[in-house]
Amino acid sequence: MAPPPFPALPKMAPPAFPGLPKMASPPLPALPKMAAGSGCAALPSSRRGLALPFKMAAPAPSSSFLGLSPGSRDPATIRRRSRGPRNRKKGWKRWAGPEARLGREIGDFLEDVVLQQRATGGLIAEQPDEGLFFVDTGNAEKDRQLNKGKEKPLHVDLVLQPDSKVPAPKNILAHQIPNGRKEKRRRQFWEKQAEKGVLPRTERRLRARLRRGGAPTDKALEKGRSDPERGFYDIWGADNPLDQALAGQDGWFLQQTKKQRVKRPARLQTKPSQVPAVEVIAAGGSYNPTFEDHQALLLRAHKVEVRKKRAEDKVERQLKIPEGAELPTAETVFQEQCEGLLEESGDEEDEEAPAAPAEPGDAPKPASRQEKKTEQQRRREKEARALAARQRREKAARCRRQELFRLRSLQQQVKRWEAELLRRRQARLAKRRAKDALPRRLGPLKYEEPNLEVQLSDELAESLRTLKPEGSVLRDRFKSLQKRSLMEPRERAKFKRRYRLKYVEKRAFREVTL
Repeated sequence: MAPPPFPALPKMAPPAFPGLPKMASPPLPALPKMAAGSGCAALPSSRRGLALPFKMAAPAPSSSFLGLSPGSRDPATIRRRSRGPRNRKKGWKRWAGPEARLGREIGDFLEDVVLQQRATGGLIAEQPDEGLFFVDTGNAEKDRQLNKGKEKPLHVDLVLQPDSKVPAPKNILAHQIPNGRKEKRRRQFWEKQAEKGVLPRTERRLRARLRRGGAPTDKALEKGRSDPERGFYDIWGADNPLDQALAGQDGWFLQQTKKQRVKRPARLQTKPSQVPAVEVIAAGGSYNPTFEDHQALLLRAHKVEVRKKRAEDKVERQLKIPEGAELPTAETVFQEQCEGLLEESGDEEDEEAPAAPAEPGDAPKPASRQEKKTEQQRRREKEARALAARQRREKAARCRRQELFRLRSLQQQVKRWEAELLRRRQARLAKRRAKDALPRRLGPLKYEEPNLEVQLSDELAESLRTLKPEGSVLRDRFKSLQKRSLMEPRERAKFKRRYRLKYVEKRAFREVTL
């Protein structure tokens, strides 16, 4: 569009301003065409060039030369409104000067460059035509031939691709070598010394050792791991070739030099519980169980609930007040609390009277004395004791002679005794095994079986899609460790407040009155 013409001015001499030299007004440059009302002019550029837009204010119509009006004032005398400091981010938003517009335009330009680098790996202006366009002839087969190698990738491949085409920064520390310069100088020094025939000390010792040992013997090359014809051996077997070098040496020496493991005690070989680590649930708890298995699982869950109900009923019966008993009243409670606090009048009468003193005329009874035995009495008692001992010996000898005729009954009695001992031993062993199968008491709490995960008949899923997950793997493993006596039963820690809560009424709330 053409620039707007200036309004017609009357024929009059131009006003004279003191201090301004007379000069011709410069011609207006040709402006590019722009849309009406647009604040941005389109600069001519190449197809792939980056255009830096600039804003240009539309010329305002004026009624006088140089846009001066009768009410205009000298700009030097006009006091501009303070817009706050511009060195803070808060002042940037209110910054509307030419520097601010230039800064925003440069920022937009740099953001556009960064976006192009992330999306295409470089500037779009530097990309070839093949990387930006593709040929579309309307024929799918012909387009596939013309655009070879440019087929649209799958969505799963696009998700796995990085979001940015900008390469990651190079890790300088990964390519650095400790003491690299020092090692390089040392290597160059010994290269110069090797040209003169001087070798380092380690190299000289190695060559002298090779000369003393003679020429190395040609050994058969060992077969690698990838060779299918290599020999196999059992690393846990007695003929392990790795242990042949340690054969015949002292076991204590091998243990101290850590070439042989210390023998583990037998008590560490046994498990604390014979319960398997992963228990298989009942057949009724699987997906799509049979009718019999599901009913058996329901019966098992029913027994558990009945047992819980009986325990609750037992506690209620023990805490229930028996029928016919009088309920305590306020009077009986007060009387019970006052027991032993009030003195009773009959306490003085119940005191026992003192015992009557003995009369002086009664003489004490003399103690009975045992009469001394005569010599004849002692001789008769000694003969009686000897006769009783002789009779006991004769009876024992007669019983031993009679036992020879009851060997069969004795054998049957021994068999019954041994059978009883065997039964007791088996009962103790069975009791011990049953005790080992149960979780041990490792702490103050007892192990509690988890609730059975069972579904009713109307809750069974018809397909795997409608199957609802039940239970928790973490809770199942936690209970398994407790059941196998690998961890003591625990319960969730209860929060105990150290200090009681203090309620404070704020002043703002206290001042509000209704």
